[in-house]
Amino acid sequence: MAVVALVGALALTAVSCREILSREYEYEEEIYLALDGSATVYVNASVPALVALRGVDLPLDPRARLDRRDVEAFYETPVTRVTRVSTSRRDNRRYVHVRLEVEDIRRMSEAPPFAWARYRFEERDGLFVYRQDLAEAAARDAGDAGWRGDERVAVRMHLPSRVPFHNQVHGTIERGNILAWEQPLRDRLAGAPLAIEAHMETQSILRRTLTLFAGIIGLVGLTFAGVIWFVLRRAPGLPGAPAPSPGASPPGAVPLSRD
Repeated sequence: MAVVALVGALALTAVSCREILSREYEYEEEIYLALDGSATVYVNASVPALVALRGVDLPLDPRARLDRRDVEAFYETPVTRVTRVSTSRRDNRRYVHVRLEVEDIRRMSEAPPFAWARYRFEERDGLFVYRQDLAEAAARDAGDAGWRGDERVAVRMHLPSRVPFHNQVHGTIERGNILAWEQPLRDRLAGAPLAIEAHMETQSILRRTLTLFAGIIGLVGLTFAGVIWFVLRRAPGLPGAPAPSPGASPPGAVPLSRD
């Protein structure tokens, strides 16, 4: 029965991981937030979604040449620094993938690509509170993009510490501190609000783990030192060992028999 239960648990885990890995969004912001307010941001979106949602001038024809420098110029701003731009294809649509470095996420709305949102990051009652409120999109015509009507957008947060509270309802929770807020693309195009809020502890998971690891190493070291001290104290002939009593046979000596 234990083996059957283990196999079942592994199967459910595999299905869950496959669903997470296969989840595809028409527009996605993936934010790796640090406790000092800096962040690494990834934007993965189809060209039609970028045109419709953010109003960027990019060719809608999937056969047309897409200049990555145009994408970089759109996302490079005084508060966002582009470090990589790549492209791909899916469902007869071009997709762009942008990696950005942000020194202060609270200033993200100053960048035109993210001006549809308001970002707040502050310390309150011993916790860090992050809020991101998405409002109206550009609502620009993207032509016949081939959308089926079930496309979704998402904001995925990789938070640096334990999360005691979040308002995520429709989305996914991965490994405890990775949250994703989802919304139908049609609602995002219509400007339906999307409110994101998460509270996190002020000590990062990495720092907590390193502190625990250092404590374990120290405890092991003390235990090992104690064992060595005990052996040295009990072993005859070694420095610090108790001296043998007068008349006692030396260690290893064979007593003589008397006839």
